[in-house]
Amino acid sequence: MGNPLLTFWHVIFGAAEPDTSAVPQRAVVRASTATQASATIFLVLRRMRVPLIVLIVIFAVSVLGLSIVPGEDEAGRTTRMTFFEAFYFMSFTATTIGFGEIPHPFTATQRMWVTFSIYLTVIGWAYAIGSLLALLQDRSFRDALDLRRFTRKVNHLREPFLLMAGYGQTGQLLGRALDERGRRFVVLDSSDRRIDSLGLDSFHADVPGLAGDAADPGHLEVAGLGSPWCEGVVAITNDDEVNLAVTMASALLRPDLPVIARTASRSMGRRMAEFGDPVVIDPFDRFGDRLSLALRAPAAYRLLIWLTDTRDVGPPPAIRARPRGRWVVCGQGRFGREISKDLRAEGLEVTVVDAGAGATSADPEELCVDADVVDAAGLVAATGSDTTNLSLVAAARRVNPSLFLVARENEPASSPLYQAMRLDAFLVTPDMVAREALARLGHPLLWDFLVDVPSMADDRAESLLDRLAATCGTRSPHLWDVSVTADDAPAWGRRAGDVRLGDLLRDPADREHHLNAVPLLLLRQGRRTLAPDLGMELAAGDQLLLGGRSAAHHVLDGTLVDDAALEYAVSGRRVPSGWVWRRVTERVRQRT
Repeated sequence: MGNPLLTFWHVIFGAAEPDTSAVPQRAVVRASTATQASATIFLVLRRMRVPLIVLIVIFAVSVLGLSIVPGEDEAGRTTRMTFFEAFYFMSFTATTIGFGEIPHPFTATQRMWVTFSIYLTVIGWAYAIGSLLALLQDRSFRDALDLRRFTRKVNHLREPFLLMAGYGQTGQLLGRALDERGRRFVVLDSSDRRIDSLGLDSFHADVPGLAGDAADPGHLEVAGLGSPWCEGVVAITNDDEVNLAVTMASALLRPDLPVIARTASRSMGRRMAEFGDPVVIDPFDRFGDRLSLALRAPAAYRLLIWLTDTRDVGPPPAIRARPRGRWVVCGQGRFGREISKDLRAEGLEVTVVDAGAGATSADPEELCVDADVVDAAGLVAATGSDTTNLSLVAAARRVNPSLFLVARENEPASSPLYQAMRLDAFLVTPDMVAREALARLGHPLLWDFLVDVPSMADDRAESLLDRLAATCGTRSPHLWDVSVTADDAPAWGRRAGDVRLGDLLRDPADREHHLNAVPLLLLRQGRRTLAPDLGMELAAGDQLLLGGRSAAHHVLDGTLVDDAALEYAVSGRRVPSGWVWRRVTERVRQRT
């Protein structure tokens, strides 16, 4: 029933240009783009100045001498080459083309001078080429080339993009997830190796990357901070000071942009919050909240984890029922303190031991005995050493096989070991940061939904999770937003009569079948409704968050712009889809 032409033209003409009026142009400290763009030319001229002068002098002396040395014509009369003829001859001789002797066969004197000029030119070319090869190996020259190439790529971007400061493990996870969702981004990282890896990643679109200091506002400007197409800044380097500098520069130079920053320090988080309204992600704090949710509402936890997964995977496996009793936290660092606080907030008794202090703590078996793990309900290995954490988990499992085991992964190389241990939960800091950043950047309504998930009844979350699993199978849900407005849903705006949510999700080819889409959230006048009922009538201004398969997204887009498709989905009545036939039908209906 859907008319693909209507969908096509709506997509083409519905794309809006960015509003550049909101960009504070005077506040942005413009980098000297013209100077940077011409830096390569100036560097070449400066480094090649002497070789070029040598070549010019050799060429000038050769041309001058050839025009002075006398020759003979066919009649034996003395003649001399004009300056143009000498220049022309030396030009094709120096470039090894060699057309021949002009305008007459050379005398021995002329040939001796030409022979001298040839060897002199060879020496000059060898010197110039050697200098040029040395210049190509020069680090500053390659940096200038990279900067010019990067600047050109960023300036040519004509679609919204994110500025990502830091491309470590967190940046790579987030970058791949954004690319899968069709989002463009620009990378600024201090490591040449990480920037070089951008070219090896199989992204759908070219990702501009620059090896530079993200704490330098000039580098941020070159990376697109002042561009009207920049829609946000993500500071996820491993250095909290750099992340703070990026947050400060973004807040002062582009206060209109949303900023997401990573930190592992509460004090640094407070300093970041003093500049604008950034989203500060503390992985230790976030993991403690997730663990509390897993113990309190397992289904809501699994739903939240699945919708924020950066990979295309099925629903998370069911977790064990909430363990009752005392918990043991091994590690007195900040992560251990955060976990202990969150567990106590859930009404659980917590025993904290320092796995790095005391003679007995070096032996995991003795530590388990000292902490009385045999009578505990759960254990958290929260030290900063992966070998220590894994040893603690193995020893605790031997002492008490029924323990609920949680651990902190410190190094990415240890990930296969933690996977093989089959823990109930473990913290991967880059993954935790990438999940939340993606949830906030991926869809405008997703974060609103995730904020309310912990307050959802667990049986209701279980039902929603089952519906999504039945719809998506072993793949992550495709999420998209729908705005019920005359601009975004023109077919709805032109239709007279109410439209229910369930009717909107019918297949326009066969309304007896529903699209593979599950409504997750309905936002109406600031009020959020989780998992809205299919019988709800849609109102102007409603915003929907849907999850399902991407094919359903494309079909629904067609329904929203095609009057015939929407009419059939709502009422079951088939009407002409073409504009001419619709006009004829309306006139016939009016006459009758």
